[in-house]
Amino acid sequence: MKLSIAVTAALLASPGTAYAGAEAQASFLSGLAHPMAGADHVLAMLAVGFWAATLGGRALWAVPAAFVALMAAGFGLALAGLVLPLVQPAILASVVILGLCVALAVRLPGGAAVALAAAFALFHGHAHGAEFGMAAVLPYLAGFMLATAALLCAGLLAAVMLARLGAGLATRTAGGAVALAGAALVFAG
Repeated sequence: MKLSIAVTAALLASPGTAYAGAEAQASFLSGLAHPMAGADHVLAMLAVGFWAATLGGRALWAVPAAFVALMAAGFGLALAGLVLPLVQPAILASVVILGLCVALAVRLPGGAAVALAAAFALFHGHAHGAEFGMAAVLPYLAGFMLATAALLCAGLLAAVMLARLGAGLATRTAGGAVALAGAALVFAG
C-alpha cells in the first residue's frame, strides 16, 4: 500500500499532470488504484515477480513483460465485448498456481514460464476491462499497467534482495504464503 501511495504522489507531483484534464487524471488514478484494491491481483503480481527472480536469466524481464503485455490485451478483449469464460476462477487459480511455482521452485523452460504468466495475465486484464466503468480508456490503461509493473517489480526486487542475503528460503516461504492466501480466497468466494 505504501508503494501505491508513493507512486501516486510522485505522479501527481510530476509536471505532466498539471496539463492533463481532470477526467484524464481521475481515470489514470482509478487505473492506478484498481490492481492495488484486490488481494487476488496484488498476490498474483507479486508472485509473478518472485517467480521471475527465481527463474533468473531472460525470465527476469520476459515473464513480467509478458504479464503486462497480455494484461493490456485482456483489457482490450473486454472492451471489445469478447467474453472469456471463468475469469474469476482463473484469477484465483493464478494466485494459487503462481504461489506454488515460487514455493516449490518450479523451473519451467523460459517459453513455458512466459506462456503461463501471460495466460493468467489475460484473465487479470479482462477483469480490469470488465470493471472499467466510465473512465477514459488510455489514462485508465496507463494507470493499471503502471501499478501492475510496480507490483511485479516489488516482487522481483524482494526476491533478488532475499537471494543476495542468502535467504532464498524466505522467497519460497512467501510463495507458499501466496498460495495459501489464494486458497483462502477460493474458499471465501
